[in-house]
Amino acid sequence: MRLGGRVAGAIDVLADIETRKRPVADALKDWGLAHRFAGSGDRAAIGNIVYDALRMRLSHAYLMDDESPTALAYAVLLRQWGYSAEALASDFADDKFAPHPLSVDNLAAFTSRDLSDAPLHIQGDIPDWVEPSFEANFGEDWLSEAKALAERPTLDLRANTLKAGRDKVVKALERSGARPASIARNGIRIAAGDGASRLPNVTAELSFQKGWFEVQDEGSQIVADLVQPGEHDQVLDYCAGGGGKTLAMSAAMNNKGQVHAYDADRKRLAPIIERLRRAGTRNVQVHDDPQQLNGLRGKLDTVLVDAPCTGTGTWRRRPDTKWRLTQKNLDERIAQQQEALSEAAVFVKPGGALVYVTCSILPEENDRQVARFCAENPGFSIAPAAQNWGALFGAQAPAPRSSDGSTVTLTPASTDTDGFFFCRMQRKA
Repeated sequence: MRLGGRVAGAIDVLADIETRKRPVADALKDWGLAHRFAGSGDRAAIGNIVYDALRMRLSHAYLMDDESPTALAYAVLLRQWGYSAEALASDFADDKFAPHPLSVDNLAAFTSRDLSDAPLHIQGDIPDWVEPSFEANFGEDWLSEAKALAERPTLDLRANTLKAGRDKVVKALERSGARPASIARNGIRIAAGDGASRLPNVTAELSFQKGWFEVQDEGSQIVADLVQPGEHDQVLDYCAGGGGKTLAMSAAMNNKGQVHAYDADRKRLAPIIERLRRAGTRNVQVHDDPQQLNGLRGKLDTVLVDAPCTGTGTWRRRPDTKWRLTQKNLDERIAQQQEALSEAAVFVKPGGALVYVTCSILPEENDRQVARFCAENPGFSIAPAAQNWGALFGAQAPAPRSSDGSTVTLTPASTDTDGFFFCRMQRKA
């Protein structure tokens, strides 16, 4: 397919997402099934246009004075992919599959409008109603933090040290452009690429089938590192999901001690079995029934609550969720987080730790949650998390955001990772 056909395909997908209010991954999959003549490169290019458009939807629409799928797709090419209006007109002129030419009004708006004149939430490409939360969390830096959430993410991997060291994995993936991550101790990074370029399918590599590495954002790896489970500890991953942090902690414990992986949603937990087998773990027990945890009450060294959240820290990877988020969604997540903390706390032994993690950057889900929990549960107190940063990751590692050293927030702007919140709460002995 030529560029014109790819752009037309992206416009169709954007229209489908808008009219049917469906996840971007589903819309792209359905488009591919309906257009089987499109090659993998074509599908990747179309996906890139769609994701780029959604990440910067508000600022694109402002500059084009038009929020239609066609205007958004053209804005991607003009703003992010380096095309000129003249080059696009020339390229599309003899392409019967190309979209309608850029309108005179759109072009006039794009060449005359200044984004600095737009409201700040449009400049930052975030919903207007979350702007106060960004300001509360980041102060005068909130706009740069918001803009960083609209950039393309890298592909991050974690070397599974139960089977292979990081250097060995980097060498195995050398042709994919892999390099050591800058913070996570076993992290590996592949650059995002520009324009129509596509990321490598690393899960097709023999080294992945051998269990040498897992796909995991560096931020997720970092918060798993911050848990610091000991080799002989008893650990509970209370909201284990697909098992990313369970696997990371198991490897950090060198297959010793015990990790209990539990999730109330059996469908979310299902992938963990195959992942554990491939990784070669021997110290993980998987539980899908809360009754199976009764014998663990008051006995565990560390309980990790990777709580359900709005996912605002993952907006780079899931930009469609940015525009579907509502105050009702946030309120529901806050209630679920309070419930999860209360349920998980009973498993922490005296002197043990309750670790709270989200992939959100909203203070309502983070600092305010742990402050509320400790106020209501005086047997727990927040243990400073930032003081371990240099010892774990080195003095030269980029620093996370932390107002007082008690809790840690990772962001694309500060640590070049997805957004994550980390807090350790110690139970009195």
